[in-house]
Amino acid sequence: MPLYRDEAVILRTHKLGESDRIVTMLSRDHGQIRAVAKGVRRTASKFGSRLEPFMVADVQLYEGRTLDTITQAETLGAYGAAIASDYDTYQVANVMVETAERLTDAEPARQQYMLLVGALRSLSQAEHPPGLTRDSYLLRALALAGWAPNFSECVRCGQTIPAAAGDSTAMVVQLGGTVCDDDAPPGSPRLSAASVDLLAMLLMGEWERAIAHPEAVRGPSHGFVSAYTQFHIEKDLRSLHFGA
Repeated sequence: MPLYRDEAVILRTHKLGESDRIVTMLSRDHGQIRAVAKGVRRTASKFGSRLEPFMVADVQLYEGRTLDTITQAETLGAYGAAIASDYDTYQVANVMVETAERLTDAEPARQQYMLLVGALRSLSQAEHPPGLTRDSYLLRALALAGWAPNFSECVRCGQTIPAAAGDSTAMVVQLGGTVCDDDAPPGSPRLSAASVDLLAMLLMGEWERAIAHPEAVRGPSHGFVSAYTQFHIEKDLRSLHFGA
């Protein structure tokens, strides 16, 4: 059976038999992989903690009929322990890997792999507040998948929407972002100018400006990101019901 090698981030695992695990990974060049790690649950396993969720590894596998088999694994990014040591960080990481699994099920996605690895690295090093890291990752992952939201123009008529302090803007998940008052459906949810600005900063990765927004602004922004993510993935993300 042919061997192949790739870099991969571990998305999730579940038990198989008495000592094995099935490992779901997002790889750099082969997309999503489901493979068996034999004997990994034994104390003397050669894999140790290299194949735990949130870890990044250089893996060697051989192809099987239904599941591939992992024969070697070397750690490239040891993020699991740091992430698991903090509850909010752990829940955010779960949102990330669940989203990545849903977005990359059908095809290779190197950019999604690189984005996820970078986000997990940042999360493990506590570079930014966990909730902001989560929302930035979700917006950027959806943009890579072809669902980039618009936070500056009306998604119906293209009119630029001024971001005057104290104003609120209609935000329609189903339409893809901001909608001017003339085109907004009746009863559309609205966000403050500050919350819309935060969303734009998170999408662009402008962290200095994003972190300057207070908690009162972050909550409504997160509500939009959660709704937008689940609308486009078309499934409920269980991990989004918990966390930071």
